Order: sequence, then C-alpha cells, then structure tokens
Amino acid sequence: MNGPSDQPPHFVLVPFFAPGHMIPMVDIAHLLAERGVTVTVVMTPVNAARIRAAIDRARASGLPIRFVEFELPCAELGLPEGCENSDLVPSLDVAVKFLYALGSLRAPLVDYLRRQRHHHPPPTCMISDMCHPWTQGVADEFGIPRLLFHGFSCFALLCTHNIRKHKVYDTLPDEETLFVIPGLPHRIEITRAQAPGFMQHPGWEKFWGEIMAAEGASYGVVLNSFDELEPLYVESYQKTTGKTAWAIGPVCLYNNRDV
Repeated sequence: MNGPSDQPPHFVLVPFFAPGHMIPMVDIAHLLAERGVTVTVVMTPVNAARIRAAIDRARASGLPIRFVEFELPCAELGLPEGCENSDLVPSLDVAVKFLYALGSLRAPLVDYLRRQRHHHPPPTCMISDMCHPWTQGVADEFGIPRLLFHGFSCFALLCTHNIRKHKVYDTLPDEETLFVIPGLPHRIEITRAQAPGFMQHPGWEKFWGEIMAAEGASYGVVLNSFDELEPLYVESYQKTTGKTAWAIGPVCLYNNRDV
C-alpha cells in the first residue's frame, strides 16, 4: 500500500450555498485539479442541480474532482422544503436559521471522508467558506489545516475584521455618525447605516462570534483577489490577523467556460 507521501494532496472544498460563493469555489476546484490535486466538493441536491453542467463537464474532463451530495433535512431544521441556497431564504429572520442548519452537514461529511479514506487519498487540506464555522471542527478531527475562502476583496475583509475587533459600533450614538475605520492603510470614513446589513442585523451576533472564533483557529485565507490590486490591504490583513492570505484571483480566469 502506498504511504501518504506517495499520494496526491486531497483538498475538501465546502462552498457557501449562494451563487456568488459556489461558482468561484468550483473555479478553485478546477485550478487545484489541473495541478494534480484530488478535490472533493461538498454539495446538496438543489445546489448540485444548479451547477449540473459544471459537474458533468468536470467528470468528462477526467480531472480528479468529485462532487458529493448530502441531504439537507430542511423540514426537520425548521426551513421551507428545498431551502438549500441563500437566494431561497424568504427573510432575514430565516437567514440565521439557514446558516445554522448548514452545520447539519458535518456528520455526513465526516462519515463520508472516513469511509473514503481506504479508496482515495486521505484529506490533506480543507477550504471552506467563512459562513461554515462548523468546518473547523471537521478539519481538527482529521488533523488537517483549514483555509477560509472569502469571495470579496481584502479591503472589505479588513474593514469588517477591524470594525468587529475594535467594537466600533458600541461607541456610536446613532446610525448616521461618521467614524473612521481603525487600522486601515488609508483614512476611510463611513456611518453604521452605510455598512453591510449582515454586520448589524439583530440575532446575528452569536453567529458572527462563531465565524470569528473559527477564523482565529484557521490556517489562513484564500482570496478571490490579487496582490497587485490591493497590496497594502493584503499586507495589512496578514499583519493584523497573523494569518497568511493567498490572493489567487480572479479565479474565473482559470475556468473560462460557462458554468
């Protein structure tokens, strides 16, 4: 039997189920597979159906990409039947429930990886969306590094991180007061009303705390950006967080066929 050093790396990719998150992750799967990496991409039936053409094309190409589908028991989790993608979530109140429901994929994913380790290379790395903090526990269970995938710019990522780190909102008297985002290479002033709604919607604080904790335990981040676009912000993010940031975008250039 071949030892671990004789086997190719095996990356497990867990995208967040939203169009702007899934498509870049599929592009990353192609990028890795074309370089000899075995790739497993986690899906649910509704989301797999949406990118069926990309899945069929990957299988026909002979690239070592596997798409595995796990059922999301929506009704049991208090979600509308078939509510497996963020654009199917009917309201912000249901959105938090949807995010927590995705954690139910942990058990079937762990079971699948355990069963497959005798037939395929064992997992060596995980890339998961920031909205899946539960995947840090999976990576820890298999003793592999977890990289976060962020679909937005490093500038936006650093702004979000620093606003939360410094608890800026706690010091503001109202929604319209201008404040300077701390710790940025440039002076940027905004109001709380101008900040993304997901940063301040009631009921999201606990989930954001879990995201931040999982980010702190991660090995680093993968960005759909490139160093030349925002070099100061990539550098500043790495200094601020102590995490390595791999800016590998735009990943759409690695797979320029229609998804």
